Amino acid sequence: MFSILKPYIFSLDPETAHDLAIKSLKANFLPESFFSVKEEELLETNLFKKKIKNPIGLAAGFDKSAEVYNSLFKLGFGFVEVGTITPKRQLGNPKPRIFRLEKDEALINRLGFNNHGSEIVAQRISENKPKGILGINIGPNQETKDKSEDFYICLSKLYSYAGYITINISSPNTEGLRDFHEENSMIRLLEGLNKLKKNKNIDKPLAIKLSPDIDEKEIINIVEIINKYKIDGIIISNTTNQNREKLLDSKKNEIGGLSGQPIKNISTNLIKKFYKELNRKITIIGVGGIDSGKSAFEKIAAGADVIQLYTGMVYRGPGVVKAIKKELISILKNNKIKNINDAIGINA
Repeated sequence: MFSILKPYIFSLDPETAHDLAIKSLKANFLPESFFSVKEEELLETNLFKKKIKNPIGLAAGFDKSAEVYNSLFKLGFGFVEVGTITPKRQLGNPKPRIFRLEKDEALINRLGFNNHGSEIVAQRISENKPKGILGINIGPNQETKDKSEDFYICLSKLYSYAGYITINISSPNTEGLRDFHEENSMIRLLEGLNKLKKNKNIDKPLAIKLSPDIDEKEIINIVEIINKYKIDGIIISNTTNQNREKLLDSKKNEIGGLSGQPIKNISTNLIKKFYKELNRKITIIGVGGIDSGKSAFEKIAAGADVIQLYTGMVYRGPGVVKAIKKELISILKNNKIKNINDAIGINA
């Protein structure tokens, strides 16, 4: 169905097409059985000590305001991450702000954390209980001077509705956000988050979403800090605002974060480096250029415990999860691997 509709969908402005996808998912007319596959038990794994059907998650950025997460679970995702959610409602940057790079199977976005805000999202999730593990990705409002405070506000308001919380310090579209990768800034932020968790008795896993543009020398520092402050997971990685040299599409120089195929190898190599340093003490969620069972397996074999996609669904449609599951199962069987957990890090 998607292959028939794709020329029409791609004739629309990307943001219009996205809004249409959200409206379609609200209709919620496709049965979950449509997206199930045989022998999916081979893909069963755990995320933050909770069992999930498969390691394929939806990355933040698609369901920005937590409107359709239960419909997304029906597409076959093992877990779903919503957001980025900011304390106050935010319109984001001026349009146009999403660009398809079809020749590169990529997207560039400079959305700027457009979302309905923490209060509306908290109420929405409280009224519609998630039917799987729901990650909530949080970040600061653009005009906020002390961005740490916005992370604390969102954690306080949203933790009780989440399976885990993602601290997004890596979007290139909010000025100053990536400064949290700097050692002292990261320490202050994580100290504040841990203090809040202790004071409010918050017992929810925290994940940090990292930039793909970090220097290799920063990895050891980041690993030491997240170990010290007992962070539960890292997401590798967000979009890049570099790496445009080899792109073919005429839109390659648009300002914003680049996702999709051009970031695939960058994120995989970064996963390998973190895997070697972390010794499986912290969950690694791998993101970047996943649109097939082969590319999903590459991330897992590099050291990712689970994976996420977003741009892959834009180009492959809602059936991408089913296709990935079938191909992953085939790869496991061909390699005589009994369960997806046994593949983690085998090529690291």
